[in-house]
Amino acid sequence: MCGFAHVETWVFDLDNTLYPHHANLWEQVDNRITTWIAAYFGVDGLTARALQKHYYKQHGTSLRGLMIDEGIAPDQFLDFAHDIDHSPLAPDPSLGLALAALPGRKLIFTSGSRRHAEAVTRRLGCEAQFEDVFDIVAADFVPKPAAATYERFLKRHGVDPRKAAMFEDLSRNLEVPHALGMETVLVVPRGSRQVEREDWELCGRGEAHVDHVTDDLPAFLTDLPAKFLGR
Repeated sequence: MCGFAHVETWVFDLDNTLYPHHANLWEQVDNRITTWIAAYFGVDGLTARALQKHYYKQHGTSLRGLMIDEGIAPDQFLDFAHDIDHSPLAPDPSLGLALAALPGRKLIFTSGSRRHAEAVTRRLGCEAQFEDVFDIVAADFVPKPAAATYERFLKRHGVDPRKAAMFEDLSRNLEVPHALGMETVLVVPRGSRQVEREDWELCGRGEAHVDHVTDDLPAFLTDLPAKFLGR
């Protein structure tokens, strides 16, 4: 089904999805993870960066790789990684209004922490629009795109995937939702704005598991009633 008239639950990734890629908020988290890895292994920044990206690409998060290979406890890592300056994010009234107009439930599904998600939505001014946050702790530290994590999310929140839509900035994280019957939307960087992303993170917009692509989430959501909801 290509459209949103059937959607009862709206599921949003957090970083680079609810806010524009060019805010580069995730760059701060990324840099703090590099700092943590450098200190943990006693290596230089370049070596730490290489380790970090290896873990991230192979396991979905650097944290998951460190838990598997090093047996680290996740709490202090998450607190350190997400201790960032959220001030680059400005309140986005258009996003709040667009979310409020969507019929049904709104949920955040992130491989980050609840604390970080709440800080981001407060800064954007849309925290009241979300029923709950499913974070990496709720996922038992198994990040997207693991199929078991999507199943865990659906069960925890009682979501029928055939009546849900998923918004994500990574194409690979939409493969499982699409297979489960969710309408999928890939959120990409706006125009020629400079963003701190790897090439593989920005690919996949033409894949079959991507139903829609947008570089402006508030505008896309604002247009939904007229274009897709039959209103």
